[in-house]
Amino acid sequence: MPTIKLTKTVVDSATPEKADYELRDTITPGFLCKVTPKGRKVFMLQYRTNAGDRRKPAIGLFGELTVDQARGIAQGWLAEVRRGKDPSAEKLAARRALSMKELCDKFIEDYSIPKNRPSTVKGNRGTIKRYILPEFGSMKARDMTRADVAGLVARMKDKPTSANHVLSLLRKMFNMAEVWGIRDDGTNPCRHVPKYPEGKRTRLLSDDELFRIFGYMDRADADGLEHPFLTLAVRLHFLFAARMSEITCLEWAWIDFAKRRVVWPDSKTGEISKPMSEEAFTVLSAAVSLGQSDYVVPSIFDLAKPMSNNTYAKGWARILERADVPHVGSHGIRHRATTEIANSGVPIKVGMQLTAHKTVTMFMRYVHTEDEPVRAAAELVASRRRSVLQSVSAMAGEEPEDSAPTAASPPADPVRVRDGRYSSRTRVGEYRPYRQRSGANRAPPPKPGRAKKSPLVAAE
Repeated sequence: MPTIKLTKTVVDSATPEKADYELRDTITPGFLCKVTPKGRKVFMLQYRTNAGDRRKPAIGLFGELTVDQARGIAQGWLAEVRRGKDPSAEKLAARRALSMKELCDKFIEDYSIPKNRPSTVKGNRGTIKRYILPEFGSMKARDMTRADVAGLVARMKDKPTSANHVLSLLRKMFNMAEVWGIRDDGTNPCRHVPKYPEGKRTRLLSDDELFRIFGYMDRADADGLEHPFLTLAVRLHFLFAARMSEITCLEWAWIDFAKRRVVWPDSKTGEISKPMSEEAFTVLSAAVSLGQSDYVVPSIFDLAKPMSNNTYAKGWARILERADVPHVGSHGIRHRATTEIANSGVPIKVGMQLTAHKTVTMFMRYVHTEDEPVRAAAELVASRRRSVLQSVSAMAGEEPEDSAPTAASPPADPVRVRDGRYSSRTRVGEYRPYRQRSGANRAPPPKPGRAKKSPLVAAE
């Protein structure tokens, strides 16, 4: 094991032998060049960690690296060893790091399946297969950068809803990667990557539209215009402010008429327990219960199954059309019911219990601001402003004036144009800055530091 100052000439002239041998450098401790029987010349660094473990990782091949370059890397590694790190272990960990494909599989198996509903798991698998794996499947999860994520989102600009869903899924996936130790804390590459603006918000059903909908359903129940299962589903949808799936899959076994409570053992947000209002109790008590069906609103064609989403959605669209109400998705029922709950004055926590929302943010997304309360608030603010002005005027000894417009005294008309000109001295196209104006009613401002004399004083 010869010891010599490693130079290009020394390494270049080293010839292969029957077994490996090493040329050790006299300048940098532990730096060496291993020569193999096949003529490969590999720069290496031998060191001992603070824990006492021996390491001898390869730096690179001679030819790919010069002697000086390899020596510089070796010196850098030695400095890290002195700081308590282990470059060899870090290099091995980087080589064994999970790829994005492996992270996706781990996310589905260890997080999504135990935490999410089967439909959500199926959606996550589809999103990963269609969008994430084709772009990043072979990349290391720890090497993903914000630019990679932002680039994918930008390329999906024609599908903003799908892009937002991909971004949310990746954000959760990298959060779990930090929990599992696959990435360092605070390195989520989805941070600060903006979502696309949300599309048009679900329209709020107005009071008049609500009146027409229930009026038509009453007529439909009396004259047999709609299947009773469908109108029952719509009424329950409004009464429980529920999700569509919670109504279509509702079973009689979940209803406790004695305690007047309905318990959904499983839903989008887990188990839900809601008390029945008097109206809900009346509607459910009068509902037709077919002995061979476990469901409150079973399928019209197969009583052993719940009503399908397609049947419900098409039935709801037909009810809107016949009630002469512009179309809004069935989710608009939940928006209307949630808005009524929020505007009724009940505490937010109680409202969230009625709608089964887990967060205040999500609850407020379903709450719409109606015009009448906003108009009343605007009138209240205007009334307060008038009171303030009148009180200040009274304190100044002036005659208080009621500035509120009335039907008998409409507000003054704005400045009108007469013969192509304003009635004032300022004409169209001849406005000049304040300091350049002149004339009887265009006096220049006073100069700094000089008090403006009163016209009466000047006349004297």
